[in-house]
Amino acid sequence: MIRSMTGFATLNGAAGAHSWTWELRSVNGKGLDLRIRVPDWIPGLETGLRKALGAGVARGNVTLGLRVTREETQGTLAVNEGQLDAILSAMARIENAAMTAGVSLAPSTASDIVAMRGVLEQSQGSDDNDALAATLLEEFPRVLTDFNTMRAAEGAALHAVVADQLDQIASLTKEAAELARAREAQTAETLRRNLARIVEAVETVDEARVEQELALLAVKSDITEEIDRLHAHVDAARALLNADGPVGRKLDFLMQEFNREANTLCSKSQNAALTRVGLSLKAVIDQLREQIQNVE
Repeated sequence: MIRSMTGFATLNGAAGAHSWTWELRSVNGKGLDLRIRVPDWIPGLETGLRKALGAGVARGNVTLGLRVTREETQGTLAVNEGQLDAILSAMARIENAAMTAGVSLAPSTASDIVAMRGVLEQSQGSDDNDALAATLLEEFPRVLTDFNTMRAAEGAALHAVVADQLDQIASLTKEAAELARAREAQTAETLRRNLARIVEAVETVDEARVEQELALLAVKSDITEEIDRLHAHVDAARALLNADGPVGRKLDFLMQEFNREANTLCSKSQNAALTRVGLSLKAVIDQLREQIQNVE
């Protein structure tokens, strides 16, 4: 079943002090164009995501964005042992000097020492960016699944539209074939009248040349091959609609073939009713081509 190249998915997640938001979207494109915007401080993330996207999406202009935020948490308090030893040694020297000088100092308390700069420090939690990258890569398939689910739903709607347009082309092709058969008598009569005028206008007639010209006129007005090819193209397009995997490029090629046959049919019509059908064919084929531009 076909998928659309248009899709969108978003997902929120969190782990530890980090939270994030995924956003994946795509629009039509001739090939696969991946644009990935993720934090560059998370190791290996972009490479892993690009590989996953390349495996899950075959065609389209795809944009993946990831916003990661970190909650500012208060670390635990810890005593700086080196700073504490230095302060206590300094206090001991000061007290000894004061005693020698006969100066009386007020006793120091633990709260006084703790209040001194550098004795107590706030430790910060360490970030494990490798673990964060692994978590994000493990979660991404959920985003990709939601994305492709939407594209499949769009593809189902697209399938119905394209199938209807192929039915219209098949019906118009059948009508063109019926008109071509109906005009055979009229074409033959026109050729006889033209031949009679030529014979009357000249004294001698080159019968071989006349036969060649009649054969050439018959070929120029015969649309049997165009009708057969149009029917074959409809069958091929219907088969592609029900095939597995990306078929957009093949359908693009078929649209060129459809258009070529419709143009040739119009140029050979030599009949108002057949020309009308040919123009209707061209209109439906153009509408079909626009829809096919959305197929992956």
